[in-house]
Amino acid sequence: MANSKYEYVKSFEVEDEIMLPNIIIVRVDGRDFRRFSEVHEFEKPNDKKALELLNECAKAVLEQFPDIIFSYGFSDEYRVDWLTDKMLCSKIHSLIVSFFTSVYVTKWKALFPQKDLRYAPSLRSRVICCASVEVLQAYLVWRQYECHLNNQYDTCLWKLIQSGKSQKEAEEILKGSQKQDRNELLYQCFNINYKKDIPEIFRQGTCTLKTEVEDIVKYKDDGCPVKRLRRKVITVHSENIASRRFWNDQLCLPNELGPFTEDLNKTMPEYLKSFQYESKLMPCTWIVIRIDGCHFHRFSEVHEFEKPNDAQALNLMNSCAAGVLEEFRDIVFAYGVSDEYSFVLKKESQLYRRHASEIVSAVVSFFSSMYAMKWNEFFPHKEMKYPPYFDGRAVCYPSCEILLDYLAWRQVDCHINNQYNTCFWMLVKSGKSKSAAQQYLKGNVVHCFVLNATVDSNPLNLDYFPFISGDDNVAYSQGTQAQEKNELLDQLSGTIDYYNKLPLMFRQGSSVYWDKVISFLLSLPTTKSIT
Repeated sequence: MANSKYEYVKSFEVEDEIMLPNIIIVRVDGRDFRRFSEVHEFEKPNDKKALELLNECAKAVLEQFPDIIFSYGFSDEYRVDWLTDKMLCSKIHSLIVSFFTSVYVTKWKALFPQKDLRYAPSLRSRVICCASVEVLQAYLVWRQYECHLNNQYDTCLWKLIQSGKSQKEAEEILKGSQKQDRNELLYQCFNINYKKDIPEIFRQGTCTLKTEVEDIVKYKDDGCPVKRLRRKVITVHSENIASRRFWNDQLCLPNELGPFTEDLNKTMPEYLKSFQYESKLMPCTWIVIRIDGCHFHRFSEVHEFEKPNDAQALNLMNSCAAGVLEEFRDIVFAYGVSDEYSFVLKKESQLYRRHASEIVSAVVSFFSSMYAMKWNEFFPHKEMKYPPYFDGRAVCYPSCEILLDYLAWRQVDCHINNQYNTCFWMLVKSGKSKSAAQQYLKGNVVHCFVLNATVDSNPLNLDYFPFISGDDNVAYSQGTQAQEKNELLDQLSGTIDYYNKLPLMFRQGSSVYWDKVISFLLSLPTTKSIT
């Protein structure tokens, strides 16, 4: 990153680091999944395939993240137990919800081969910090009890509706009913024994955990197998996941998270909610949600993106950003470069009551969902080999001047990174090895990184930021270009002024905002194209 005058905006980033206690629960919930289930015609009260899809997502999360030990889920809700010493709250939950969402989209056809995914599903996530293994046990008691109550009620409700009652009539019949009343209703009216006839996946929820199994890794010359222990992710069901017997019988759980020393039958939800980690963003400030691709260097190599810039990959990112603006009307502007996008919410926004985890997770999840869904549109001849995912964070900026400096900072970064990468890949394509190209650039032009650079010879124009009033005029000093890199590119390409002839999207990044009823996608500072 250049030492530009805009770099001070990093001081507004607040580190939401979670220290000890070190058992962290990340709770993931479907975002408006009631409508999603209706649109996609899920069976009522439970769709087994839909639950199996969620379980597949949970298994994939445990396989992807070594620190995640255990998960429990029911309906459209899942939670995972993460064992760590310290980490940023926003990074933890945004990574998990993003990966979970991408897996959900990519595995949809495997579970629903006859159903098209009609729109992008998304989820929200939050972090709960457990002060002890006893708090974790109490939390599991609470969630499994909720699973039982909700499923029992829904089973009764839908049986009554399917027997001819209206939803209002069914709700009136069940109003004030207790567990035993509902059991009797199911048995007497529908000949259903709730405990015996309802599958355990509906009644108990699903646990996903890691266990150790013996694998044959090779055979000796005499034919004898050589075995090694390896971790394997499995799903199990239990009537009481918080019992000592179940928990302590799963060897990885007491070893990694701690044993349960006694059985616990009841707990207070209000007590457990006090452990929820929540940050409410400062009022009357511009909220910026910045998302970054996780390990996208490897992702781009595996999927053979064109170097140094793949226009289709960038257009896919831009299309996803436009989709985010259409989904969240409080977002008024977005700027993106490479595998990064920044979304600006209007200053007076009350989206999710300005709770950081809900805003960040919803935006990251929806973006991830769009990326996975739109992949074939932009890469019709390339199979997505594994799910992409992103992390996100929220930062508040108190004034338009500082917000513009943030955007200038990101655009300066775009220019410097792209100019360096263009030189690097031009050297590689000319026959140099990657290490030789790095050394060449290090020895010849790295000093340009400390110059105060802007993307264009003109100051940033406020006309491209429609949410900022004319009273907030800001003056920007002109910067210095990395002339050595430009001369190198001219020499290698045989083209005069080669770099400045590259597409604006590569050199200056892309922005998305609303103009009346049309979402415009433009490459700053002059080119507009309608999306």
